[in-house]
Amino acid sequence: MESKAPISFEDTSIAFSSKTDAALRKSLWLFGIMNHPWLVNLITNSVTIALKLGLPVKTLIRITVYELFCGGETIEECRETSLMLRKYGVGSILDYSVEGTELESDFDRHTKETLNTIRKAGTEPKNPFCVFKVSGIASNVLLEKLQQGIALTDEQQQAWDRVKNRMDRICKAAVEAEVRVMIDAEESWIQNPIDDYCDELMQRYNQQKAVVFNTYQMYRHDMLKNLREAFHRAVTHNYFLGAKLVRGAYMEKERERAQEMEYPSPIQPHKQATDDDFNAALKFCIDNNQRIDLCCGTHNEYSNYYLTVLMEKYNLKNGDPGVYFMQLYGMSDNISYNLAHNGYNVAKYVPYGPIKKVMPYLIRRAEENTAISGQTNYEYNLIKRELKRRKQEGK
Repeated sequence: MESKAPISFEDTSIAFSSKTDAALRKSLWLFGIMNHPWLVNLITNSVTIALKLGLPVKTLIRITVYELFCGGETIEECRETSLMLRKYGVGSILDYSVEGTELESDFDRHTKETLNTIRKAGTEPKNPFCVFKVSGIASNVLLEKLQQGIALTDEQQQAWDRVKNRMDRICKAAVEAEVRVMIDAEESWIQNPIDDYCDELMQRYNQQKAVVFNTYQMYRHDMLKNLREAFHRAVTHNYFLGAKLVRGAYMEKERERAQEMEYPSPIQPHKQATDDDFNAALKFCIDNNQRIDLCCGTHNEYSNYYLTVLMEKYNLKNGDPGVYFMQLYGMSDNISYNLAHNGYNVAKYVPYGPIKKVMPYLIRRAEENTAISGQTNYEYNLIKRELKRRKQEGK
């Protein structure tokens, strides 16, 4: 079999083919701001205070950072974004990015919204996945008690039964709509009961193919072992494992809590250990691709490239339905668009929700971009290079 030319993520003409010059200049300005942590901190604190005081800042937020990282305030508003992505071979994963509370009414509202995203995905050819966070439909206090093995009161048991019912309804709706559903990861101190029930849901709904996907945060030093054990359970009980791999989103919070409460940190000792385990997990999933469907959720260029090499090694077609590449909307377009251009399955997480309620998500995005060494500067330079290319070509 003739080997394929290695994929490159350097082609900015493909990476930014969906963006006008004006859109690129705005992105350049925003990433330029995110290059300065002190400025990001000042702006996010000011915006948070302004929203609490009811000051008229929503329009400014909407046309800047919200426009960069979100698809709209409602599912309907996301349609234009989804159609644009589809034009370039990139799927959309509608993500209702409103932070959870401890109110049952909010849990039901979040469940209803997730079911709406499933119905929408079921009618769109390039919306192959839906996603939800259990913390959006369940009390964190309840999840923590479950993890600690504390006996539940009758009222708490009823609350947990409602959580399981919500999760089951979501997964059942995904099966009926013929889309796949990803259960996002949470902090380590509430993750175990989620994993346990996710196993039950996979055993129930992944008999013929992977519909339910659990998320594995590889910045945890025990996660590669957890992935292997999940695979063995799938083999033992004869169902397919849906595995979404990410590096992780709660590292600083995890370390601070471990130090404060004096227990061993669940986080890898350094970034290289995370990278090594992430790539080892990719290899494990592809080695066992007859039983595992894989979602590779990362902005790391090497890991994405490494997965394309693994696919070629196992003679998997670029568009193999059991392998998906995923990035966040507004980030790493050089990866997403170049992969899609070469026929790989790619989807973007497209967050949506009311501006005020999505602000915690937007602040995290800005802070994470600032915290990742060189990330914002890399994005900035890619955009700058594309604008220069267009100018030279007279576009």
